[in-house]
Order: sequence, then structure tokens, then C-alpha cells
Amino acid sequence: MDSTSPESPLARTRRARRIDRALAVRYPDAHCELDFRDPFELLIATVLSAQTTDVRVNQTTPELFARYPDAVALAAADLSELEEILRPTGFYRAKSRAVMGIGQALVERFGGEVPARLEDLVTLPGVGRKTANVVLGNAFGVPGITVDTHVARLSRRLGYTTSEDPLVIEQDLQPLIERRDWTMACHRLIFHGRRTCFARRPACGACPVAALCPSAGIGETDPVRATAMLKG
Repeated sequence: MDSTSPESPLARTRRARRIDRALAVRYPDAHCELDFRDPFELLIATVLSAQTTDVRVNQTTPELFARYPDAVALAAADLSELEEILRPTGFYRAKSRAVMGIGQALVERFGGEVPARLEDLVTLPGVGRKTANVVLGNAFGVPGITVDTHVARLSRRLGYTTSEDPLVIEQDLQPLIERRDWTMACHRLIFHGRRTCFARRPACGACPVAALCPSAGIGETDPVRATAMLKG
């Protein structure tokens, strides 16, 4: 990619959509990697995913939801028992208080149901825009830009933004991708960040969008060695 001259907004949008199409080919099965059966389970799992892996959360939530299957049960949880269940996810005391608080807020203000509006979701304890957009996009089919650590890192590497502020990154990404594709575009960026464009040393030599990336070459450029680094 030629980085000698400033990129126009139109050129950036076209490039971003080419990148998204290429990532769709690379990751046709991109999806939310948290296990859930309904909006309540996704909401709680997403809150628990902070500072840990989706794999760890998925190992923990079956016991959690067997014991506390809905907001009413979670609101009345035994805190010490809840902490013991959530201990493997890290920061379990804070997370236990947060999810209990979510259960109580859902019961008190939303009839025990997870609301389908961002404005309502972000009023729940421990729920910010990222979590709200995960729930909206994956449980309710409402398009949203989910700015997690992978989306933030790749957005800067791909030249979509220069910010480290999640809200600014969200706003910078919105015009680059068609609204209907926001949720899936973020899934593809997350898959790419977990499987190829790693934080410490990306596998640039095995990247399907290297020719469109202003950061290409910051990682391993040898195709054989880069391919050996790939995950998933």
C-alpha cells in the first residue's frame, strides 16, 4: 500500500470494504465465540469475558447458568457461591457483584428481560458500549461496532483510526463499513486479530490483506514462517 500521500475518506472507505471482503473469505465462519442460548446468557458471558478468554468463560458458564438460569435467580444469588463459580474467570469478586447487580437491575427495571436498546443496556452495572453492542448484534440482530482489544489494535494498524479511545474508534469505523455489516465486520477483525494479526508479532507474510495494510511488514514477513504462526 502506498503511504506516501494522505488517504482520502473515499479511498479509506473503499479500502476498508475490500479488506472486509477479503477477511470474509479468510474467515467464513467468523462468529461470536462466547456460548449462549439467549440474550441473558450472552449479556452475562460478555461481562465475564473481561480480562480473560472466551474459552475460560465458556468453561465456567454452564455451571453458572445451571445454578442461576435467569435474572430472577441471579438477583437472589448467594454471593459466596457465585464467587466460587466465577473464580476461574479472574477478578471474580468484582464480576460477582456486577452480574448480581445486573440481575437485580433487570428484575427491578426491565421485568427480568434484557432490553434491546443500547441506551438501556449501558445503564446496567458493568455494561459499557462494547458489551451492549455485542448483545445487540448477536442476540437481537441490531448492527453495532464492538470495539474490543482486537478491533482497536487492528483498526489502528489498518489505518482506520489513530485513536485509542473506544468511542472514537467506534465512530471512526462506522462510515467505513455498511451498517448492515457492522457486527460481522467486527467478528472478522476479532478472528483476524486472534489468528493472524497478533498483538506482539503479527504473521504479515500469511495475511490476506497485507497489500492493503499500511502496517504490513511490522511482523513476520516470510510466508513459510508466518504460516507456521497461524492459529485456528
